[in-house]
Amino acid sequence: MPVRKLTLEQLARVEGEGSLELSLQDGKVETARLKIFEPPRFFEALLRGRAFSEVPDIVARICGICPVAYQMSAVHALEHALGVSVGAPLRLLRRLLYCGEWIESHVLHIVMLHAPDFLGYPDVIAMAREHGAEVRRGLALKRAGNEILRVLGGREIHPVNVRVGGFYRLPTPSELGALRRTLEPAREAAIALLRWVARFPMPDYERDYEFVSLRHPSEYPMNEGQLVSNRGLSLAAEEFDSEFEESHLPHSTALYCALRRRGSYLVGPLARYNLNFDRLPASVQSLAREAGLGPACRNPFRSILVRAVEVVFACEEALRLLAAYEPPEAPSIPLPRAAGEGHACTEAPRGMLYHHYRLAADGTIQEARIVPPTSQNQASIEEDLRLLAESLLAEPEETLRERCEQAIRNYDPCISCSTHFLRLVIRRS
Repeated sequence: MPVRKLTLEQLARVEGEGSLELSLQDGKVETARLKIFEPPRFFEALLRGRAFSEVPDIVARICGICPVAYQMSAVHALEHALGVSVGAPLRLLRRLLYCGEWIESHVLHIVMLHAPDFLGYPDVIAMAREHGAEVRRGLALKRAGNEILRVLGGREIHPVNVRVGGFYRLPTPSELGALRRTLEPAREAAIALLRWVARFPMPDYERDYEFVSLRHPSEYPMNEGQLVSNRGLSLAAEEFDSEFEESHLPHSTALYCALRRRGSYLVGPLARYNLNFDRLPASVQSLAREAGLGPACRNPFRSILVRAVEVVFACEEALRLLAAYEPPEAPSIPLPRAAGEGHACTEAPRGMLYHHYRLAADGTIQEARIVPPTSQNQASIEEDLRLLAESLLAEPEETLRERCEQAIRNYDPCISCSTHFLRLVIRRS
């Protein structure tokens, strides 16, 4: 058969520059490559030689949508290197800050980026003509998440109030009271969002993923926990390299991360939900069941529904944390200046994020390593695309193209936070 090419010149609902290439032969998809060609930004090299105190502000610039994830992973890893830990009130504020990021990031993805796929619109602008109330509700919810970032982080984008050892400034009682008044209606809006998404038509597709996420003894995981999987993995962050390895493939400027013994795995909301359903409050579990979810979900297209469950959880958790808050004696704890090595994992909205730092005796960074969620999911995205495309080969190419785009957006991939570009090439022989 002659080679056929299907090219999509621009996709505005993923973050960054990349292309997808499918190679087909004898009615099968031989390879599916998510080709990330955006230039690497070398943040790890940029950190070398810097004081550890500079790290949270630098790594926040990796992403404008999930800067808190990078800051939280960094401060936990650096505190591990220094042999210190913050007390309960500061830990509570960090978790509250993370709630804000989960809300604003998840709602942006659900309403602005992914919902148009399920409802048959090319973009959110077209969708808003018939679903204006839902879009306005989404914008209000995102503002609630942003307000948490502003109050605790100092500003909504790239927060500046986070430091190793705590915060530069504590929120005032009046600021926290205003947050409570913002979050109470936000919780009801989040429940309405979940019920709206539950009505979306969902493609019938499942895969037997190896899910990987943090698991905490008593909490739905955000900042802390053991690394676990549904196939027996259980290790601390400092053991990351014993089970995971990164490699470079010629078609991507992003490193691939895989399990040494089993290959691809999945991180993100679907993994967290499957491994930690029992850690959700009973009220959130009940809403998840009402929306058609049980304790397990292996359909990546239903990840939009799981994200909506996590928005409800983040709103409820933020209100719980605000009610339990007692101000600490100081906004941060004293820090030694000594050589050390630290590791940490936290749960970014898109999935588990690993940081590793080695410090010199003067407190400067000698080595830095960051493994973001999208690099961990690359291999799984390609496997999804290969299996999905193979099941749709008899469909018109437009259907195949649209479903492959939607499948990529299931992961909310953060290729970068600048241009948005996807080129799709199908080669048939």
